[in-house]
Amino acid sequence: MITQFLLRGMERHVLAVFVILAALAVLVPASNLLLPPGHPLHIPTYAMSLFGKYLCYALLALALDLVWGYCGILSLGHGAFFALGGYAMGMYLMRQIGTRGVYGDPVLPDFMVFLNWKELPWFWQGFDMFWFAMLMVLVVPGLLAFVFGWFAFRSRVNGVYLSIITQAMTYALLLAFFRNDMGFGGNNGLTDFKDILGFSVQAPGTRAALFAATALFLALCLLIASAIVSSKFGKVLIGVRDAESRVRFLGYRVEHVKLFTFVVSAMMAGIAGALFVPQVGIINPGEFAPANSIEVVIWTAVGGRGTLIGPIIGAVLVNFGKSVLTGAFPEIWLFALGGLFVAVTLFLPKGIVGTVQSHWKARKDLKAARDAQAGVDSDTNIQAAE
Repeated sequence: MITQFLLRGMERHVLAVFVILAALAVLVPASNLLLPPGHPLHIPTYAMSLFGKYLCYALLALALDLVWGYCGILSLGHGAFFALGGYAMGMYLMRQIGTRGVYGDPVLPDFMVFLNWKELPWFWQGFDMFWFAMLMVLVVPGLLAFVFGWFAFRSRVNGVYLSIITQAMTYALLLAFFRNDMGFGGNNGLTDFKDILGFSVQAPGTRAALFAATALFLALCLLIASAIVSSKFGKVLIGVRDAESRVRFLGYRVEHVKLFTFVVSAMMAGIAGALFVPQVGIINPGEFAPANSIEVVIWTAVGGRGTLIGPIIGAVLVNFGKSVLTGAFPEIWLFALGGLFVAVTLFLPKGIVGTVQSHWKARKDLKAARDAQAGVDSDTNIQAAE
């Protein structure tokens, strides 16, 4: 029944991307682990981890597309949900260090020993258990989204005002997490991770498993998002985006529709953050920076909002370009990013995927019109002959 719900109404291009992601989850780790370094198809560990980071960003962009592309909520605070999921994973990884830290304390992380903390704070309890940490990856971003959305959507805050307060929320969290007395490592954040589930985070096998998990979770979240937007609820969602007042007039509780979508999107962003941290080896308050959330908007716009696969493509392409440009021309990267957003807004307002879909649909409609006209002409000629 669940499988039928997930697969029902899935478009072919979404199914194709789902299959590609599932294949990447198998083929890329296999290439890294099974083929020797000199083999032309061998993928180095650093390249696999870098692409795994891109897939984490793709999952974050997909989460934003669900609320922006289909519900019309331009959130400039999704970086906060991403960072909270990352901190939940980071807290678990810090608890796994144990006596191998600089100060050798079996319970307290190094930064707490340095700051002369005497006991573990209550909100760190339970993070020595993987299942509890993974639960918090979903609960903490989801709970923040629920509380924020409950007040914002009941108050009917929309448009640019909602975007501003989401960015204010992110900036407030940035300032809070920079404080040493918050218990999250201050401006240094959480780092120096050793193990995850008993395996070294630096081992090639662990890196391969993390990449596979990232690709599979991205595929699963794509499946869930596709099921949501293809369902009857998805039609209401699009109605809220295009004509909110009419949907209210029809009797729907618009604030409930928005709240559900916002919470699901926040949870997806939290998963992306949790998968990101062990692959990059650090999480700090910089992930809350408002500029990060704005970058996610650019990825989504470049790929094509409201298309599901567009944000995935946009996130991968833009971040690949960022890696290339920051290595070759680090001083022009921000100008290139701004220019890209302006160019897309002017010349590709529907993004890459949206533009391709529009052209494809136009060609199909033109062909259908020509076929219909040919049928009419044929009938007219037959009648004239009779």
